Amino acid sequence: MTFDRTRWQRRFDELRAAHHVPGAALAVLVDGEIHELATGVLHRGTGVTVTTDSVFQVGSITKIHTATLVMQLAEQGKLDLDAPVQEILPGFTVADPAASKTITVRQLLSHTSGLTCDFTHDTGRGDDCLAAYVEAARDVALDCPPGTAISYSSVGYNVLGRIVEVLTGQTWDAALQDRLCAPLGLTHTVTLPEDVLRFRAAMGHLGEAGADPDPAPVWNPLPRSAGPYGGVLCATAADVLRLARMHLDGGTAPDGTRVLRAETVAAMQRRETDCPDKWTVDSDGWGLGWTLYDWDGAAGFGHDGATIGQYGFLRVAPEAGVAAVLLTNGGGARRLYSDLFRELLGELAGIRVPAPFGPPSAPLPVVLGERAGTYRREGVEITISERDGVPHLRYAFVDGMAGLAPPIESDLVAVSDDVFAGRADGAFSDDWMPVVFSALKDGTGCVYVGMRATPKAA
Repeated sequence: MTFDRTRWQRRFDELRAAHHVPGAALAVLVDGEIHELATGVLHRGTGVTVTTDSVFQVGSITKIHTATLVMQLAEQGKLDLDAPVQEILPGFTVADPAASKTITVRQLLSHTSGLTCDFTHDTGRGDDCLAAYVEAARDVALDCPPGTAISYSSVGYNVLGRIVEVLTGQTWDAALQDRLCAPLGLTHTVTLPEDVLRFRAAMGHLGEAGADPDPAPVWNPLPRSAGPYGGVLCATAADVLRLARMHLDGGTAPDGTRVLRAETVAAMQRRETDCPDKWTVDSDGWGLGWTLYDWDGAAGFGHDGATIGQYGFLRVAPEAGVAAVLLTNGGGARRLYSDLFRELLGELAGIRVPAPFGPPSAPLPVVLGERAGTYRREGVEITISERDGVPHLRYAFVDGMAGLAPPIESDLVAVSDDVFAGRADGAFSDDWMPVVFSALKDGTGCVYVGMRATPKAA
């Protein structure tokens, strides 16, 4: 199908302005050709315009880079996906001694290890930063026992990054450059701030929904140790798309270089676990690194990413041979993604991206019953109750994360028996947040907020 660049540029400009996104870059793969578009400004304070060679922080899309490196090592026979991590990292341990012995690489890749997500620890700029991070995480409690549920885990991806270092003898940054960026020609993908300075770089923006946001107070406060899970990598939209294209093309780069075997690529896209929360990132399940989608029967894969005021979206429709990457620097980024990709992928790939999550026009008369109570995971306490007959959520940071931010309070609107929609002014912009009730394999109730499983404590 012909890509009408002029028409899509005009639509891109319109939607970006409508959703108060300062700037954005878009790369689209159609019929084997990459098309690049840019709109808006990199920084509202300076007015520097976005160009197709501008780099953005891609956030957790980086997890695909890390997963790809790990799968290269697996197919080279350097690791067994189903072996305990301790066989590769003898000093690896977590707060639960029994779990320390059983967590596998496969569980880390598919977010089923039970390791928590929100542990950011600055271990400095040295090449030992990941080794020190994994050591520091040894006392961090699990969200749930390994293998009992999916719970999105950035900590797990840092452990994977350390595995890459141990098995390659390189830093994660160097392995990324040598084993992915070089063979794929990713000339605008970097992980260190001094390298970002070589390019036109986006500044994140923060602010209330429905208004033009202001530049964030800092460009990126996350440490080097956040690299493998998505805290530091910057890239152009086209570079992210080139990585996705390799996966779409069975592991081969456009010049014929074999980066992964076709069977390894297929394994990464194979479902490892279902996902009770199908709305936070529009996911239907998870593979080895990839978020999996079901668009009315059409299978897809991709990943989202977010840092401080920067948001990225990657979607691949393999049956149509179409892929798209959107990188943004603030404002109503998710609304821009939803509107743009529904039109773009609808026309080019014949698929329908879901509309933004929200409650039905007529709320369902659902009683909380046993779902009311207190749910806890490391650093977070979620209280589900009724206030004046209305379901209510209180999301508070506790223990080592106490004081990180004020508690979030939100009334809940029933979407189905187990799915509710919440809204908290100033916390989740104008988007509705899914609150999904489920259970671990042993029957313990849990609630998902932000793709994190939080077991019921009382």
